[in-house]
Amino acid sequence: MTINEIRFDDGAAYERYMGIWSQFAGSAFLDWLAPPLGKQWLDIGCGNGAFTEMLVERCTPSTIQGIDPSEPQLVYARTRPMLSAAQFQQGDAMSLPYADNSIDIAVMPLVIFFVPDPIKGVAEMVRVVRAGGIATAYAWDLLGGGFPYDVLRTELISRGVDVPLPPSPNAGNRQVLQDLWVQAGLQDVETQEIIVHRTFTDFDDYWTTVLGAPSFGALLAAMPAEELAEFKEAIRSRLTVDENGCVRCSGRANAVRGRVPDLRV
Repeated sequence: MTINEIRFDDGAAYERYMGIWSQFAGSAFLDWLAPPLGKQWLDIGCGNGAFTEMLVERCTPSTIQGIDPSEPQLVYARTRPMLSAAQFQQGDAMSLPYADNSIDIAVMPLVIFFVPDPIKGVAEMVRVVRAGGIATAYAWDLLGGGFPYDVLRTELISRGVDVPLPPSPNAGNRQVLQDLWVQAGLQDVETQEIIVHRTFTDFDDYWTTVLGAPSFGALLAAMPAEELAEFKEAIRSRLTVDENGCVRCSGRANAVRGRVPDLRV
């Protein structure tokens, strides 16, 4: 792996870094989506199962399947007690190993910007979802400053550092999501902005979380010690710290949903 490649191979580190954010954003997303209970779900890019677990808790699916390119992430997902009945497999969002018209609701949670060809990824969702079913997603607005760790990205860029980005970084933009869903032939397309907040106990809690990040960890590990110490203090100065020393951060995502038409063209 190069320092400019984003890989998700450590389920436990990902849980601390992004899994908690995923659950905060996922809860707000499900409040908005308000899906019916007892449906057949497909979690595309399920990662370590953080959002999949939330689906089980809140949506009582009749079946739930998860797919992700990272086998180490799936290994972690399979350890979650609530997901013992879930079916996980390694695979590609642009070539889903599921039959046509076999799923009630397909979701991409914080994933679509990792799909090299989002148009193809959405088309695959539409293919596997039954007529009348739902294709939906939510994603950080990466290029619009919505990423929860955007202060790190901004500081690195200001220093001329080549910060790794996923293949389709603008796919989380609200208008881009709207256009993708409409172009895929989905009906009743709606979008929604989601803002979530997270509190770290102190700066050390925040910093050690960041050091385990798949996107930033390698960059920070490659810095000389003196430069890293100076960078650390620069990040500290950018963060919001309350009177108790807690670090308060926010993230902004955009969500989209659409209904697969009864008659497909």
